[in-house]
Amino acid sequence: MGIVRTVIWVLLTIILVVFSMANWNPVTVTIWPGQVLDTKLPVLIFAAFLIGSLPLWIALRTSRWSLKRRIETSERQLADLRAMANRPAETPLTSEPAPQSKPVNDIPPSPLDPQ
Repeated sequence: MGIVRTVIWVLLTIILVVFSMANWNPVTVTIWPGQVLDTKLPVLIFAAFLIGSLPLWIALRTSRWSLKRRIETSERQLADLRAMANRPAETPLTSEPAPQSKPVNDIPPSPLDPQ
């Protein structure tokens, strides 16, 4: 897959060089009234490409930063949950059992029962 990518980049570079050599003509660009810029056509195309790709690059960087923060938060939560799952079980403190006493009979005897 890497060789295909390299071949594509080499072909694209060759096409851009041939285009630049064929169009190496001076171009007059009016930026504002009274402000004129004389430049070569390939330089103008490259500058326009860079200016146009800047907003997309900024959007990409902000979304990557946001997703990276979310992944780090999720990984931290996962590490906390794993730590909680791997901790040893807490054994309850055993105290001496209370001595067995006779149950208290709170119900009064029935008047019909012989004593």
